[in-house]
Amino acid sequence: MSATPGTSRSTEASDAGPLAVSNVMLLDTLWASMVSLYADLTSSAAAHGLTYSQAKALNVLRQGPAPMRALAGILRCDASNITGIVDRLEARGLVYREPSPTDRRVKNVVLSEDGAAAVSSIRDGMHGTHQALDSLSDTERATLEGLLSRLFVAQDRP
Repeated sequence: MSATPGTSRSTEASDAGPLAVSNVMLLDTLWASMVSLYADLTSSAAAHGLTYSQAKALNVLRQGPAPMRALAGILRCDASNITGIVDRLEARGLVYREPSPTDRRVKNVVLSEDGAAAVSSIRDGMHGTHQALDSLSDTERATLEGLLSRLFVAQDRP
């Protein structure tokens, strides 16, 4: 089968029907999209003096406070790694720790006002990603969101 990255169809027929899309084709397209998204996020984060991992942590915290262990799970990193990430974000005033209201042994990480402004600016600075998404119609955007959500839920998530 052959296809151009970013296209959704192969040029050969298969048992599933003419021009069926194989998992390999989907993986290639997803991989290419992830690489572009990673590069765009890394570049925008660097413009704010942050790493990719720090930007991801800030983005997760946009949804609300999170215990350190949960944040490590969402970011798929070791607990000792998340401690370093949060320490550096806290030193810059982008997050702060507060005791959990339900378990005093647990510390929640909370996005500060400066952290919220930083993550908003980082997301706004992802020009390549915005340009790609802006090329989609409203229907295509809704379809993409639905499909990506289904893929996310179907994966073995913590």
